[in-house]
Amino acid sequence: MKSFITESFLLKNSFAEKLYHDYARALPIVDYHNHLPPDEIAADRKFENLSRIWLRGDHYKWRAMRAFGITETFITGDASDQEKFQKWAETVPYTLRNPLYHWTHLELQRYFNITELLRAETANRIYTYANEALSTPEFSTQKLLTKMNVEVVCTTDDPSDSLQSHKQLANSGFTTKVLPTFRPDKVYNFSSTDGYISYLNTLSLASGIEITSYDSLLLSLQNRIKHFHETGCRLADHGLEQINIPAQVYNPQTLFTKLLGHEVLSGSEQISFRYSILIELCKMYHKQGWVQQFHLGALRNTNTRMMHLLGADSGFDTIGDFSQASSLARFLNELDRTNQLCKTIIYNLNPSDNEVFASMIGNFNDGSIRGKIQYGSAWWFLDQKDGMEKQLNAISNMGLLSCFIGMLTDSRSFMSFPRHEYFRRILCNLIGQDVENGELPDDEKWLGKIVADICYYNAKAYFNF
Repeated sequence: MKSFITESFLLKNSFAEKLYHDYARALPIVDYHNHLPPDEIAADRKFENLSRIWLRGDHYKWRAMRAFGITETFITGDASDQEKFQKWAETVPYTLRNPLYHWTHLELQRYFNITELLRAETANRIYTYANEALSTPEFSTQKLLTKMNVEVVCTTDDPSDSLQSHKQLANSGFTTKVLPTFRPDKVYNFSSTDGYISYLNTLSLASGIEITSYDSLLLSLQNRIKHFHETGCRLADHGLEQINIPAQVYNPQTLFTKLLGHEVLSGSEQISFRYSILIELCKMYHKQGWVQQFHLGALRNTNTRMMHLLGADSGFDTIGDFSQASSLARFLNELDRTNQLCKTIIYNLNPSDNEVFASMIGNFNDGSIRGKIQYGSAWWFLDQKDGMEKQLNAISNMGLLSCFIGMLTDSRSFMSFPRHEYFRRILCNLIGQDVENGELPDDEKWLGKIVADICYYNAKAYFNF
């Protein structure tokens, strides 16, 4: 059976089709947040088979397979790559109405021109055909990025990383910019004192600064931020359940000394120390002219039995219901009151916070920069048609959709870039329906420019890579 993904996929009227095909479709991609491995881009890796590029590390697919009753042997276990693919193919028809069903067939079509629907009886044919394509030079990591018209890729990197792969790529002549993003989550993760001390030793080696005090920790971070900046970095990112404001402020040096002495910090002490580090980091970002990102609201690794078996980030995370508004406003205000709040993107994972986050950005837009504070694109569990539409509607209702910097993949997969197409189609359809309903004027050039800005030009101007 042929694919349902036609030229008019997700586009419900002729105006929406015109917006997408004439103004959005051909634009380059600025993927300003993802988790692609830069070493694989630098090595221009070719993948051995479709399972290696498509299934390995994809916890979206893993969750679906587990829900369908596929045992772990065929997901992360020791089954062969072809056996794992076969089990995924058996699962796909039953993912209907889940975004995986759309993504799967978009990706097969855009990368391999495969228009057959993936199911048990087509699995072997599709697997064989795709593997033949993957063995050719045109399907190396760099060629895949070029094929998808990716102009910029921003990876996610620990402060201790040497960034050697980024340096190699910068001098390679590869036309896609591959830039690092500073992700300091381990700097304020105190769940294990032994693990934290071990990480400080790693950071000391990377920075060349012996970390023996809170001040030397900050000096080390300054050193690494300078190194990242010199290697093209212009963004920082933080993954947090929520930003907590300390009810009691402790001396950060005192808390640091306790950690070095292998003492476990209390809950209130952890909140205070994390807040101190975050505030100082954000001031450093402002000094460099960076953009800071905050991914808020994920409740991670909820299934301890499976985490012990498979490790973290293996598909057992969920939407959290943390209180966000008051502490986030106070945190941003603390930076803004001394005019040290840099360009900021905030992402929520709980859809009940859509309007909270969409309205929050308006509190700290000061007219100095167009769209200085951004409500980030629908993220993780919200990265689907309904979630994207709700996020776009929340921005529209609470602020200026026209200033939005658009989509990103937030993915570890080289086959995830059709998600930009998915977003662009959804955006064009929303505006096209407004025109059909008489809620917007039938002004193709004006609305086409707005669409093009959201899909590409706003991000290009905002980041100025």
